[in-house]
Amino acid sequence: MRYILILLFLTNLNADIKHDMFTLYQNHKYEKVCSLGFNNFGKYKKDEEFVALYAFGCLKADYIDRLAVPTAVLKFSEEARANSAYFAIILMQKKLLYHALLDNVDLTEVKLPTTDYVLSKVFDQYAKLKKHEKRKFYIFEDPEDKKLSYKLYIARDYRIAKMIIEEYYDTMLIKRHIYW
Repeated sequence: MRYILILLFLTNLNADIKHDMFTLYQNHKYEKVCSLGFNNFGKYKKDEEFVALYAFGCLKADYIDRLAVPTAVLKFSEEARANSAYFAIILMQKKLLYHALLDNVDLTEVKLPTTDYVLSKVFDQYAKLKKHEKRKFYIFEDPEDKKLSYKLYIARDYRIAKMIIEEYYDTMLIKRHIYW
């Protein structure tokens, strides 16, 4: 009887963590979702709903590098594989764009699938540029919404260069994405 109670408690604990993460996600607390998922990943790495929720929280919080492990784990269902591919595309685009900006690598020959995520939109437009001289920043217009634009640049601090994408609606800054 004692073992059954412990098992029920552990099952409820799992449900509570996922419920907490889902509630946080609905309330746009993506950093908290990502942190909670990261801290509990070892216990729930076989629960694909948990892993996907964790990964989407990290994606929305711009913690792109944390997508690597969920990408490897999500493989047992069609939905999980689709999510895994989505995360892998964004992670690859981030790595290639960062490499191109810092090391002046030409991406015109790179052909990758795309997503609706802001990093993908900027990657796609940057990859269309022909071989060019390095610039301090790049401005790209959203292909679907002419009022949306993106400013891409590198900011250097004392430890690491950071890739910044600023989203503008008309001329108003609406979001700044920081990657390294």
